[in-house]
Amino acid sequence: MSRPTAPALTFTSSLPRSTDVVVVGLVEGGSGPKLVGAGKELSLATALQVGAKTKVGHVVLLPGPRSADRVAVVGLGKAAATTPEVVRRAAGSALRAVAGLALDGGAAVVVSLGTTDPETARAAAEGALLGSYRHQPLTSGEPAPAAVRSVAVVADLGRGAKQLAEEVAATCAAVLVARHWVNLPPNLLYPETFAEEARTLARGSKLSVEVLDEADLAEGGYGGLLAVGGGSARGPRLVRLAYRPRGARAHLVLVGKGITFDSGGLNLKPGDSMYTMKCDMAGAAAVLAATRAIADLGLPVQVTTYAAMAENLPSGSAYRPSDVLTIHGGKTVENVNSDAEGRLVMADALARSHADRPDLVIDVATLTGACMVALGDRIAGVMTNDEAATERVLDAAEVSGEEFWPLPLTDQFRDDLDSKVADVKSGGGRLGGAMSAAAFLENFVPEGTPWAHLDIAGPAFNSGSAWGHVPEGGTGVAVRTLVEVARSLA
Repeated sequence: MSRPTAPALTFTSSLPRSTDVVVVGLVEGGSGPKLVGAGKELSLATALQVGAKTKVGHVVLLPGPRSADRVAVVGLGKAAATTPEVVRRAAGSALRAVAGLALDGGAAVVVSLGTTDPETARAAAEGALLGSYRHQPLTSGEPAPAAVRSVAVVADLGRGAKQLAEEVAATCAAVLVARHWVNLPPNLLYPETFAEEARTLARGSKLSVEVLDEADLAEGGYGGLLAVGGGSARGPRLVRLAYRPRGARAHLVLVGKGITFDSGGLNLKPGDSMYTMKCDMAGAAAVLAATRAIADLGLPVQVTTYAAMAENLPSGSAYRPSDVLTIHGGKTVENVNSDAEGRLVMADALARSHADRPDLVIDVATLTGACMVALGDRIAGVMTNDEAATERVLDAAEVSGEEFWPLPLTDQFRDDLDSKVADVKSGGGRLGGAMSAAAFLENFVPEGTPWAHLDIAGPAFNSGSAWGHVPEGGTGVAVRTLVEVARSLA
């Protein structure tokens, strides 16, 4: 299960003399459309003649001038509203179009969008690398070669160019790994193989890896993982990554939901709803990949990461609604629905984190359809016990260009979890399901520790058409935000 690699990235102060494709921009100014980043060899009239538009992400390809075989003209919207995220999405759209050309040996691409500051240059580079991604189909033939072999972003950054290129490359590589895992079919990626992927990910880095199998989980009293994974012939796993740099100023714990396939268990999902449930491990993919990026970047923050992996299937050994489960640490849970399994495996991991004495805990999960009903399929929800944690996550998301929105976590949702037969129920009423799930998880967070719950059920998997730098299928959402959170702590 070879992982994808991002194109080589550099920053350059000027357009090179020759390349395969040059990407330039078209903005709407006060006096009409205007080309951005184009050399003298390309005229505005030519671009408009072939149908170029200023709409953000609109791309046309035309034969290039002497310095390039082709030119991609991408819309950047109104000049006054050209934010880094607009540039990121435009660069992603352009690179998707270039990748579709399937040039022999992969394309060498120059992105020239008039970027002059590091923030916008970073956005252009991220959009380009993320937009170049293509999911590799599992076929009997030879794997397709890389569609894009190199990306050079035109921006005069001086001595900071090399460091910025390394930062962008490390972060985008992590996003591509997360996308790759989410896109793998569940007969290939299941708890045991996912845990091995985590081991492989950590090789050559400063990460240590620990994997707990069924016997270890039984000995440690991980009742959530054992119950959810009990219906499958493929047993559950708990993966723990640890990054311990010198001079660390804070300790961040990340927890990810790793349900490699979710049938709903005995509360069986409709058939059509099962088809994309290979993506139910996107939270675990995000935290594992982000941790590798944090280590590669050498950020001086201690990180401990848990990926709670299980396959939720119905069988004679499957857990039931009304079962009482004992989570790691001893707290008991009345299970109300076997299709609300993610919060149970997350509870074990959150409870295990008590021993780590973290300064901040963030969990990431494709947890509830209710969050999608509230926020749609491009925005993730944020629920926390701490206002400063909310602001830290939202600030990081804004820098990374990912969309998160805060949802309330009030005593109403906590009270709905009162149980007559256990310490807590695993769910409340039908209304406010995203907040009810977060209120449940809060029971297992180390007392007094700032905590944020990220529900990525909507944006983790794109079932529609690709847009901007976001492909069809796995998106790798939350990776870049988690890296920025770590950077803020450092």
